Amino acid sequence: MKLSALPTPCLVLDRGILARNLDTMARAVARHSTALRPHMKTAKSIDVARMALGTPLAQTAGITVSTLAEAEYFLSHGITDQLYAVGITPQKLERVAELNGTAGDIKIITDDPDVATAIAAHPAGARTLIEIDCGEGRGGIGPDSPAVLEIASRLGPRLAGIMTHAGHSYSGRSIADMAAIAETERQGAIIAAERLRAAGHACPIVSMGSSPTALYAGSLAGITEVRAGVYMLGDLFQAEIGTHGPADIAVTVLTSVIGRRPAERRIVVDAGGIALSKDRSTESAPHDWGFGHARDIMGEPTLGHALVKRANQEHGIIDLDPTLPDPGFRIGDKLRIAPNHVCMTSAAHDRYFVVDGSDEVIAVWRRINGW
Repeated sequence: MKLSALPTPCLVLDRGILARNLDTMARAVARHSTALRPHMKTAKSIDVARMALGTPLAQTAGITVSTLAEAEYFLSHGITDQLYAVGITPQKLERVAELNGTAGDIKIITDDPDVATAIAAHPAGARTLIEIDCGEGRGGIGPDSPAVLEIASRLGPRLAGIMTHAGHSYSGRSIADMAAIAETERQGAIIAAERLRAAGHACPIVSMGSSPTALYAGSLAGITEVRAGVYMLGDLFQAEIGTHGPADIAVTVLTSVIGRRPAERRIVVDAGGIALSKDRSTESAPHDWGFGHARDIMGEPTLGHALVKRANQEHGIIDLDPTLPDPGFRIGDKLRIAPNHVCMTSAAHDRYFVVDGSDEVIAVWRRINGW
């Protein structure tokens, strides 16, 4: 089947680009002799997970997930070693226990003393990591906080270590920025781990990671595993901040032309806010890509600076590059759009149509969505 025969909008995944991205990350982490725990929150696909875990040089320590739906899905495909990297609530403990009762080793995280008490009281409480805030200001507690030791004491034997996430690395704009944030992240993790050990608590897992810091960390000394996810598929924002190049975006949205406005140098396509998401992350990046970068059906940037300038629910409005000849699109012609934030874009789709450097669809890979 050719891309031209597919219903639109839909996701296209280039397997060759994916493999290249996986190899790049595996090599970056392997130079530190640290394990890689790929985060599947972006790809949400067993086929992608198998490639990530099987990449040469990837010393993997299982996977990371962001929903219990993901945890159940990957467990059903035989991946037992998982970290559910979103703060747990007491109401979810029984579901985690059920999954772990089927041979799973799903670890959870918390930054709350009362939740730690609930975990310890549960007859099948899961192994738990304390979430440390290394500067992002989202979840977690400071590495110097008294709550680190309090939570550890409440968890008792359920304590498995600490984890942190430098989401603020996305504010970096150079490799030097990423390396500096990575070192701040590493130091925060080490401080928390050393405090736990000095107080007599075992801390076997010291987990950190984001795609930028995993790639550009100068040292991972003291870190047992690195988590990263968006590097697999890539997007315009990650290309803007230097995580990868523009040619390393593995996922695009295939769309059809449904309207022509030649006098305005504009076309309308059937990929709107739902198919593309309305994430505007590149608005704060060096180059603003609107709601996505329009490319030809092969995924090549032959359309120049053609941007999705508006995204209604099912309509995308693309301004064509005024410096290039009119491409002469007809109604029904197809093109591909590189997304701003691939995690958000992919979330509306239930499968990938897989290609490998051509317009021939070689496979269809399902995704797990929902919670």
